[in-house]
Amino acid sequence: MNCCIAKFGLDRQGIVTPAELHWNLTTAPLVEFAIQRNEGLLAKDGPLVVKTGRHTGRSAQDKFTVRDELTDKAIWWNNGNKPMDPEAFDRLHDDFLAALGQKDVLFVQDLYGGSQPEHRVRVRVINELAWHSLFIRTMLVRPEAGELADFVPEFTVIDLPSFRADPARHGCRSETVIAVNFTKKLILIGGTSYAGEMKKGVFGLLNFLLPPQGIMPMHCSANIGPNGDTAVFFGLSGTGKTTLSADPNRTLIGDDEHGWSDTAVFNFEGGCYAKMIRLSPVAEPEIYATTKRFGTVLENVVVDPETRELDLDDPTLAENSRGAYPIDFIPNSSDANMGPPPKNVVMLTADAFGVLPPIAKLTPDQAMYHFLSGYTAKVAGTEIGVTEPEATFSTCFGAPFMPRHPSVYGNLLKERIAKGGVDCWLVNTGWTGGKYGVGKRMPIQATRALLNAALDGSLKNAEFRKDPNFGFEVPVHVAGVEDRILNPRSTWADPQDYDRTAAKLVDLFVDNFAQFAEQVDEGVRQAARLQPTVAEAEYPPGSILTGQVHHVLVLEDALEYDGRRFSSLMQVASAITGTHWSGPSFFGLKKRKPVQRLAPQ
Repeated sequence: MNCCIAKFGLDRQGIVTPAELHWNLTTAPLVEFAIQRNEGLLAKDGPLVVKTGRHTGRSAQDKFTVRDELTDKAIWWNNGNKPMDPEAFDRLHDDFLAALGQKDVLFVQDLYGGSQPEHRVRVRVINELAWHSLFIRTMLVRPEAGELADFVPEFTVIDLPSFRADPARHGCRSETVIAVNFTKKLILIGGTSYAGEMKKGVFGLLNFLLPPQGIMPMHCSANIGPNGDTAVFFGLSGTGKTTLSADPNRTLIGDDEHGWSDTAVFNFEGGCYAKMIRLSPVAEPEIYATTKRFGTVLENVVVDPETRELDLDDPTLAENSRGAYPIDFIPNSSDANMGPPPKNVVMLTADAFGVLPPIAKLTPDQAMYHFLSGYTAKVAGTEIGVTEPEATFSTCFGAPFMPRHPSVYGNLLKERIAKGGVDCWLVNTGWTGGKYGVGKRMPIQATRALLNAALDGSLKNAEFRKDPNFGFEVPVHVAGVEDRILNPRSTWADPQDYDRTAAKLVDLFVDNFAQFAEQVDEGVRQAARLQPTVAEAEYPPGSILTGQVHHVLVLEDALEYDGRRFSSLMQVASAITGTHWSGPSFFGLKKRKPVQRLAPQ
C-alpha cells in the first residue's frame, strides 16, 4: 500500500532493505496498520491509543551531536549538547542500516519542517512503527500530493525503537541513543518509543539552520487577534503554551515551535502535541475535543480495554500523557499556518517558588534578561527521572533544543523586538499563596483575563507598581482579577517567609546569569538586580552579624568541604543549608568573574 512514492528512493540514500515499503500513507491506513500490528487500540470516540513503554518523556541524557569541522565552533557544547565522535556515529549509522536490512515492513514519510516555503527544510522520516509514522505525519507539515513524487530530502530521520545501542561501540551512554549529524544531515533515534524525540529532533535542526539566515527560531506557541495582531508565547513544557494559545477568540498559528522572519511568524509544524493528564473540558474545551476525534494519537492515556472509555485523570502509565492531533482539529486555527510579525511577546514560567506575580511588564532589557534566563520549573514527566516540579533555568525557554550559544538567539530576539516595537510580558502560570507543596497553581481563569488585557492593549492603561525584587512593572488592579493575587507577598500566610524565598530566587537568577554577562550590554546586566532584596534590607546600617564560619578548600579539579568533594559552590552551599542556594552569593563572592563549572565527580 503506497501513496505518492518519491522518485528519490531509499536506494539513493544508501539504504538497502528487503522490507515492504509504505510511502506517505495517510491517517486511515496508518491507523489500520497500527491496529493490525497490535501497536495500539481505538478508543470509543476514535483516537488511537498507544503506550510508549518505559520512555514516557525525552531521554535528554542520551542525545548526542557529532562534533566535526561544521559543528566544532558553532555548537554550545556546555549546554548539554554532548559531543559524539564522527567515527562512533559512522559505526552507529552502519548498524542502523544493518537493522533496516532486517525489517519486513517500513513506513516512509516525506515532510516539511516549517510552513514558510522559503525557510522550510525537507525531511524524510523512516519508521518501523506505523503509529510513529502517523505521529510524525501529524506533527510536521504535510506536502501537497503533487509535491511528493519529486521530493528530495535534505535531512533524514531513522527511527527504530527496537534498536539497542552499544555504548562501547557507539560512544553513547546507554542502549537508548539520539544522534544528530549536521554534516551528513542525519538523525538516528534508537531504543525509545517516545515519539516526541522525532519532533524535537527536527526542531533542533531548524534551530541550527535558521539563525545564519536571520530567522529567529522559537520554542513558543503563537496566535493572531481579531485585528491581525500576532502574539508569541515562550515557555517550556507545563507552562501553558498549548493551553493559552488555544483561545477561541484568537486564531491559532501553532502550539510549540515557530520561526520569526521579516514577514511572518510561521509554524514549524502541522500538528499539536498537548499534555492530556487531567485535561479539563471546561478550562480547555478545544483541546479536550481532540480526544474524541479519529486521527488523534494518544500516548500513555489510560483506556478501559472493554468499553474503550478514556480516563484522562489516571496517571498510572505516565504523568506526561500526550495527544498529537492535526492543527486543523482546533476550530480557529490558521489555514496558512502563519501570521504577521508579532505585536506582543509573552514569556511563560511555572514558578515553583510562588514568588513571581501572575503578570509583569518588561522593558526590552528585562525581556532579554528573562529570555536568556529561561526560568521555570521542570514539571513531572517531561523528562525521565523528574517526578515533581523543581526550579530550573533553561535559556531561551528551550535550552535542550538550542544547539547554538544563547547569545545567537538572544541577539536575534533583541533585534526583532526593537524593529517591531514589540510589547513584552512575563506571565507566571506556576504557584500562588506559597511555594510548591504549600500554595496552589495559578487559576487559569485569572491568567486568561490578564493575558486578554495585555493583548488587547487595555493593560497599558492600568496603574503599575515596581516589583522590589526584580524591578519590573506589575499591575495593581485588572478588571476580572482579584487584586490580592497581583501581589504575591499578600497571598502568603507568612510575608517574611515570602521575603526570604524571594531573596533566594533573586540570588538563583543572579548566579545563573553570570554565564551570559560578558555577551550582553550593561542594561541587560543591570536587570539582574536593581536594588537589595528585602532579606538584605532587614537589618539597619551599622548592624554587625556574626555567623558560623565554613572553610572550603579549592583543589585542582574539585572543591573540598567537611571531608567531601563537590563540583561547584552551589553544591557546597546546598549541603550546608539543606536547600538550593546560589553558591557565590552564599559565600559573599557575587562580584566574581564567570567561570566554567567543573565536571561532576
